[in-house]
Amino acid sequence: MNMISSQMAYAISYLEINIISVVLIAIVKYKTKGLSKMVAQRNFAMSIHALMWFFLSDTFYVMMKCGILPYNRIAVMVTKEIYFFSTTLMCFFWFVYFEYIQDFPFVKSIRRIRIASVLVWIMGLLLIVNCFTGILFYVDSNNVYCRGPLFALQYVLSYIYVVITCMRALFGIFQKEKYAMRGTLILLAIFPVAPALAGVIQFIYPQLPLACATLSLATLVLYLNWTDQIISIDPLTKLSNRKHLLYNYEQWSHLTNQKTNLYLLMIDADKFKSINDTYGHIQGDMALIRIADAMREGCKNYDKKTTAARYGGDEFVILAWADEYDRVVELKDKIKQTLYELNIKEKAPYPLSVSIGIAKCEQDLTFLRLIERADEELYREKEMKK
Repeated sequence: MNMISSQMAYAISYLEINIISVVLIAIVKYKTKGLSKMVAQRNFAMSIHALMWFFLSDTFYVMMKCGILPYNRIAVMVTKEIYFFSTTLMCFFWFVYFEYIQDFPFVKSIRRIRIASVLVWIMGLLLIVNCFTGILFYVDSNNVYCRGPLFALQYVLSYIYVVITCMRALFGIFQKEKYAMRGTLILLAIFPVAPALAGVIQFIYPQLPLACATLSLATLVLYLNWTDQIISIDPLTKLSNRKHLLYNYEQWSHLTNQKTNLYLLMIDADKFKSINDTYGHIQGDMALIRIADAMREGCKNYDKKTTAARYGGDEFVILAWADEYDRVVELKDKIKQTLYELNIKEKAPYPLSVSIGIAKCEQDLTFLRLIERADEELYREKEMKK
């Protein structure tokens, strides 16, 4: 009687932990709905789908094992097959997601991603074969789940993705060109450790409900990191915001061998306050959007890397890589000309122009001082217009 009540108490506590884990992951899944249009985030969403299947199969198995749910050999076999296949799928989608986050060339090739998925296909094939041979696990005549001779292979195939992710992130932490990403890389390096340790402990002590709880918390941390990246976009103009701008400058400033110069263009709308006062804030917002469109158009045909951002209010900034100063001046003129053409096209009831100051970036120069230098050039241009 005591054994039955003890088993029931264990099943209830296990169920409670898994239900909390499933609810937490379901909330994250709901919050990501509509936000996963980027390829990287689609892989994050797919990892959540695999994670939910992992939770559900683990929960059903324990409920059957403790006698809360009726079961037979097929039911036990199916739940464990889903459990192990979803584990491999989850690790694979995490691996691809981390590759996108670190902007590795690897994920730019569909062929390479398909090759990387070979471990998932091997796991699927092994699980099919396992139904007839029991090489990974089997269900005995008493409907009891037992480990097979190659049981550890299920963990090896999944953890290969985890190990590769950890090693690549750790290597990136010590690369100077990825200095600005160091915080994210540390997270990516640490992230798989807790779930992996929980998996190893549960491998040794199957009765401990660690895997689901640890995985749900780790996924929540990833989601919070994702939302932190999303808020680097200015909602009105859809340009980068100041945070992302600073990130790009810090990344450049820690490079030791720059092959090209970097320039900062400070852009300010002329007489913007009078537009707001005379025509209202809606027209003021439309003016800011038009300036952003002119910046995008100018950068689109530029032959080097650029980062266009809204710095605040009616101030904008472009970081532009260039071999020669004249190329940046051409970009400046292109933005002004494009804005002039957009005003005509939109039949704006007010004149809209910008003043642009340029400053060359130097490694020992703080970002704030660089802004001040560009500002000085910008206001000299404004004075000339007066």
